[in-house]
Amino acid sequence: MPDGHTAAISQPIIDWLLEGDPAIRWQTKRDLLQAPGDEVAVERARVATSGWGKRLLDRQDPTGTWAGGLYSPKWISTTYTLLLLRHCGLAAGHPAALRAVEQTWDGARYFDGGLTPAVSVNAPEACATSMYLTLARYFGYDDARVEEAHGWLLASQLADGGWNCRTVRFGDRHSSFHTTILALEALAQTAQRFPDHDEITAALAKGREFFLAHHLYKSHHHGTVANPAFTKLSFPPRWHYDVLRGLEHFAATASPWDDRCDDAVDVVRRRRRSDGTWPVQNKHAGEVWFDMEKTGGPSRWNTLRALRVQQWAHSATAGQRATRSAAPPRKPDRSDT
Repeated sequence: MPDGHTAAISQPIIDWLLEGDPAIRWQTKRDLLQAPGDEVAVERARVATSGWGKRLLDRQDPTGTWAGGLYSPKWISTTYTLLLLRHCGLAAGHPAALRAVEQTWDGARYFDGGLTPAVSVNAPEACATSMYLTLARYFGYDDARVEEAHGWLLASQLADGGWNCRTVRFGDRHSSFHTTILALEALAQTAQRFPDHDEITAALAKGREFFLAHHLYKSHHHGTVANPAFTKLSFPPRWHYDVLRGLEHFAATASPWDDRCDDAVDVVRRRRRSDGTWPVQNKHAGEVWFDMEKTGGPSRWNTLRALRVQQWAHSATAGQRATRSAAPPRKPDRSDT
């Protein structure tokens, strides 16, 4: 187990996070400080009225979209602005967000339940379907098309446990890291509303096993790094996968510890700066409404995310050790002699 499995967080780092945007403050209070729910709710409400959240909401077009487009231009279109507002923690049911989510669903094209926002693509895309599902579930947009898309996504899971946007159009049968994390996030968001849905639970388990089989960032054939970008921390992630995003899914869903996460946790630990913070190492090219943080410098977003992963790893491994120590000793059998 890597040395980074510790729950200790220095007070200066906490103070620094609490000096940040409301989007950072409320999540720090909830996830790192376990503050009372009413205190967290007050801080979270500020996302809509100040800081990054308000700046994004103020950019909304009179028609309810952003940048006049539903999926493009990247990264200032309606879809990607909504995804960023979700990261910030804009509350479910916010009228501006719901209005925009409805427009994304109205503007999509549908094939057997799956969807695509592209007018030039005559097939459903697992990536776009997953992102649209995440937004619909998160903001509370209920529509028959949402349920149909959910069913299509479940049916599109590949034999190796993941998903790939290229499967329908090009026949690819090996899953994509990028598509799979998007699908898992959509299903995890749905599971918050339907926690006892056996089909969702099974699909999530298979999807996580895909990542575990790859140690979250490695080739399952050679054990080498599958893509160097997977080991560089980004924010916002857009549609891209990296090791912190993968681990964050495991942490957010309180998944049990698996030793195949060790290498990935160690990658994140080694990205920590000497001042105890984590950087943004990789920004995905495209337009932005404004820069939240500078590449290479200390990042409140990635520090918060890395500390959440660190706490999960500490808690999950401690629970695993406790379970092992509480188990009665196994009686020897003939195979032991």
